[in-house]
Amino acid sequence: MRRRGLDFRRPVRKRFPNVVWWTVCGILVLVLIVVLSREGQIESKPTISRKPYRRDRIMEGVTVTDEMLSSNSVTRQLTDQISLAKAFVVIAKESNNLQFAWELSAQIRNSQVLLSNAATRRTPLTVGESETAIRDMALLLYQAQQLHYDSATMLMRLRAKIQTLEEQMSSANEKSSKYGQIAAEEVPKSLYCLGVRLTTEWFGNPNLQKKHRERKQMDAKLKDNSMYHFCIFSDNILASSVVVNSTALNSKNPDKIVFHLVTDEINYAAMKAWFTVNSFRGVTVEVQKFEDFKWLNASYVPVLKQLQDSETQSYYFSGHNDDGRTPIKFRNPKYLSMLNHLRFYIPEVYPALKKVVFLDDDIVVQKDLSGLFSIKLNGNVNGAVETCMETFHRYHKYLNYSHPLIRDNFDPDACGWAFGMNVFDLVEWRKRNVTGIYHSWQERNVDRTLWKLGTLPPGLLTFYGLTEALDPSWHVLGLGYTNVDPQLIEKGAVLHFNGNSKPWLKIGIEKYKPLWEKYVDYSHPLLQQCNFH
Repeated sequence: MRRRGLDFRRPVRKRFPNVVWWTVCGILVLVLIVVLSREGQIESKPTISRKPYRRDRIMEGVTVTDEMLSSNSVTRQLTDQISLAKAFVVIAKESNNLQFAWELSAQIRNSQVLLSNAATRRTPLTVGESETAIRDMALLLYQAQQLHYDSATMLMRLRAKIQTLEEQMSSANEKSSKYGQIAAEEVPKSLYCLGVRLTTEWFGNPNLQKKHRERKQMDAKLKDNSMYHFCIFSDNILASSVVVNSTALNSKNPDKIVFHLVTDEINYAAMKAWFTVNSFRGVTVEVQKFEDFKWLNASYVPVLKQLQDSETQSYYFSGHNDDGRTPIKFRNPKYLSMLNHLRFYIPEVYPALKKVVFLDDDIVVQKDLSGLFSIKLNGNVNGAVETCMETFHRYHKYLNYSHPLIRDNFDPDACGWAFGMNVFDLVEWRKRNVTGIYHSWQERNVDRTLWKLGTLPPGLLTFYGLTEALDPSWHVLGLGYTNVDPQLIEKGAVLHFNGNSKPWLKIGIEKYKPLWEKYVDYSHPLLQQCNFH
């Protein structure tokens, strides 16, 4: 009998024992339980047990809630309370509630100690530690609110306080400006004394007048263009003397220097007396008064014509305050003084001269200035040091660019320059009729809408495109109102005390006064008699 092949046999099914199956199922159940238990821990962390605190009525309207004492925000609550309390301390002191300010400060220190201790031990604050501090601070902050220390009320109070302070500051600034201007314009008693004594000496001493006439007749240098010609327009005897003396002492060739000094009728005799009795190393000094210039009249000079206008007279001389619209410095009558505007008539004052260096009377010369006369102006009329290192010294600072005449003709960013030490080519001046340009702009500003004050704004218009920039070391400014770099002062040929703090006044800047005073001979008998020191 034949057997069936192996392919036709039914395979035998292998079976695991029941014990193995139960073991596998148990392990799976255990794993599932572990996973579920971990998820439960993540979703609901057990909260730190805290002692319930309840006070229904600590003060009227105040209840310390569970949220305030939440362990998750203890540090935040303390920090926020401290910040708020610090603000209330300031407000309490402003309100003169010093007792409450002290209580707040003490509680701030307590809370800060808690935070510091927690930071030191590197563990968070617990509710038990901070509960009392939070509660006590909450009570004090509530009291602050009851005292109207809340932000809305305090903002209103602070705005009112700021407005009051601004009004006080504005008033103080106005008074400071007025008093400073008055102090700057005063004639010190010593200067007044010197003028009186010199005038008395001039009219009481015939020999002095004779000496002056002889010196004037002998001086052929006054019209000699090979000399170094300087001009000063001033009514200050001592200041003019310092300019002449400092120039002479620092000059290599003082015998080649000629000073042309123009003053007014009041100081004419005193000036002549001073520069006759004193010698300045052979420097020639000519003294004139502008009242002798017959061409200087209202028909030719716009400033003199404007002085005849009743509105101009009222603006400068009535004493009205213009309702505060115009600063006092803009209303100073000195800006209409012919000694101030005479700089625009130098070719008429000195018709025989070709080149002149103009000097203000509030300058000191430290170096030889003969080099100024060899500087090429390249066809320009005015040689000056530019002052536009900073934006406020550009044209837009001095002129009214809302006016179409200014806006259409002048670049607002054009560089400003300084009056006070200027080299003038009088040949080019006459050729270009620069004085006529000045007259044109001065006549257009009769209502003061193009510029407000002084001679610099009309100078910027008159010499626009006609000014050659000089090396800054020739002219250092600012010694009458600000701090100046000592290195600039040391290198400067001319130091300018522009500003109100003139060195001959009590309000002069003390650290700069010696630069000027070294050229004053305080041992001079007249200065001794007039108490100069």
